Formats: sequence, C-alpha cells, structure tokens
Amino acid sequence: MSVLNEEQLIKIRRHLHEIPELALQEKETYGYLMQVIQGLNQEFLKIKVPKELPTAILVLVKGSNSQRTIGYRTDIDALPVEEKTGLAFASKHPGVMHACGHDIHMTVALGLLSYFSENQPKDNLLFFFQPAEESESGGMLAYEKEIFQGEFKPDEFYGLHDNPELPAGSIGCRMGTLFAGTTEVNIDLIGKGGHAAFPQNANDTVVAMSSLIMQIQTIISRSIDPIQSGVITLGKVEAGTIRNVIAGRARIEGTIRGLTQKMILEIDQRLRDVCEGIAKSFNMEVNLDLNQGGYWPVENNPELTKNFISYMKNNPEVEYIETAPKMTGEDFGFLLAKFPGTMFWLGVGDDSQLHSATLNPDEKSIQKGIEAIKGFLINRMEN
Repeated sequence: MSVLNEEQLIKIRRHLHEIPELALQEKETYGYLMQVIQGLNQEFLKIKVPKELPTAILVLVKGSNSQRTIGYRTDIDALPVEEKTGLAFASKHPGVMHACGHDIHMTVALGLLSYFSENQPKDNLLFFFQPAEESESGGMLAYEKEIFQGEFKPDEFYGLHDNPELPAGSIGCRMGTLFAGTTEVNIDLIGKGGHAAFPQNANDTVVAMSSLIMQIQTIISRSIDPIQSGVITLGKVEAGTIRNVIAGRARIEGTIRGLTQKMILEIDQRLRDVCEGIAKSFNMEVNLDLNQGGYWPVENNPELTKNFISYMKNNPEVEYIETAPKMTGEDFGFLLAKFPGTMFWLGVGDDSQLHSATLNPDEKSIQKGIEAIKGFLINRMEN
C-alpha cells in the first residue's frame, strides 16, 4: 500500500463527481468512499458507521502518543442542479450535481486520510464524512444523534469549503465569522376575505402584509448595530385569487442571515415583536415560523484560528489570503458551536460561482490543499 498520488486523487474526484446524491440519500457515494477507505492501510484506522446516520462515516486514525483528538470534517452530498459543464465525467444522475464542490472536499479528505494511514500521526485524527450539508442539517443531526462519543469525540474540529473566487490551491481564512447563520422565515396572515366593493366587511391580508413587509425592513436598519451585519430578505409573497376579491389569507417566505448566533436571535425576537404588532393593529392572526436547523454562523475559535492562520501565513509553500465573511450558510457552524475549531477556504479558481450548473473547480487545488492541511495538522500536533 502507498499514499494516494495526485493522479489517483483526480480519478477519485472525477468518479465522485459522476455520482452526486442529495441529502441523506448518499448511498452510492457512501459505498465508493468505503471502498477507497477500506483499500488504505488499516493498521492505524478504526471505522465507525453510525446506524443512526447510515450514510455517515467516521474514521479514527490512532495516534502514536496522543494528547488530543483532532477532527476533520468533509461533506458528501450534492445539489438538485442539472449539470451544464459538458465534462466527460459530468453527473450521471439527472438533475443532481456537485455544484458546491463537495467532490473536491471529499477528495482532499481522502488524500489526508491516505497520508496518515501510512504515516501514523502523533495525535488521534478523526475524519468525519458528513451527509446532508446542503439541506437537513447533517452536522446537527450527527451531534444530536450522539455519534461523537468516546474515542470518536473530537477535542477540536477543522473543515474546508472550496472557493472559486480564490486562486487554485490557495488557503483563505479569517478570525471571527466565515459564514453567516441562516434562518428560514415563513409568515401566514389570516384575515377575512370579501368583495372588493365592501372592504368594511372583510379584513384585508394584502394591506396587512404590505405594512408588515415595510416594518420588517426597519429591523436591520434600526434594531441592529450598523457596524455588524445582518440581512432579512423576503423572497416570496402570495395572496389573493382575482383582482376584485379581498384576500383572506397571505403568506410571506424569506430568510435571515447573521454573522453571530446572538445577532440571529436578536433579529428573530424583533421579527416576533413586529408580527405581534401587526396582528394587533389589523385584528388578524399572524403566524410566524422560524426554522434555523443546524445552519448556525461559522464562528471560528479565536485561539485555534489564530494558530491556523499563523501557520498558513508563515508557510512559504502556501498562498494565504485573508477573506471577508460571506452571507451564505454552512452547517459546520453548528459543530463549531459545540467543538472549538476553524473553517477555512480552499481556492479552486473558476469563473463560475458555487451552486452554479457550470462550476468546474481546478483540480490542481486538490494536491495543494492536501499539502497545506497536512503540514498544518502535523504542526498542530507539536503544539
């Protein structure tokens, strides 16, 4: 046996790209990952497949003189996107694509695992192949189903996300929040329908909804510290059936984004207050449903992240880039709220954006990423 080389890793990545699967349906992906993992040197490895989350894989690499267990997470699911790259190894599953680059994530993790399977680390390493990042809050599911127990419990956690805006193989990170937390917002207004000519006999949810939308816009501008960042976007509204009938029901759907969990909870409360006020003002029922799931802000641990950035900055083989926070979501934030750790970017240099049907990451990023992360993990074990 030997460490997987770049040619082998690219072949693995392309096969993973061909078999994308949606959240909690990653059976073929799971099977292929297990095939690769079981083909590695097993001397230091211990594999666990939690029955509570059957497409997840935990691989413990036993350290030679362990003082801690360092966790490394990769996500394995894909998106409901019809691929339009024209690649020879394009998705074979209609309507599903690795449009967020999780095939790159998995390949980097396998490359790291391959190296440490042949070169026993000093500390324990825990590799977590996580299902359902894109939806279903896979990180939260894993934590709540208590799969991180005993020797499979990390003391700290690391993970990457690919970034097409950064040069291939570069590493990006920042102190504080890397990704915003996200909350789904659903608001149902229930009034009384009626004839357009007799508004006094009805209770118009369109008028109430209009007032509610305008008041919601003041939450960010007047209730949140302007030095901080938060977003409320109401992307979908529904009401009425015909022009001359007053709508008795209306629905608003939107999303909240915030850079800290504290901020998200503050926005949630202000939204509750505004909805309650509209209900009283218009004498109608206003039902607010907030669903955050596991998509908490990715708040990097100060001490561990300072150490990570210092290593990457001082490594002449690494192109390190300080990055700004993103308002997109990532469920690794939930795990970082439970375990100290750091999330960072791996540049994959592409013109297309994440979640695009034409995303085509530069494969040169794979080996460069592995080398940078491998060096960091070895360095971390000495500190």
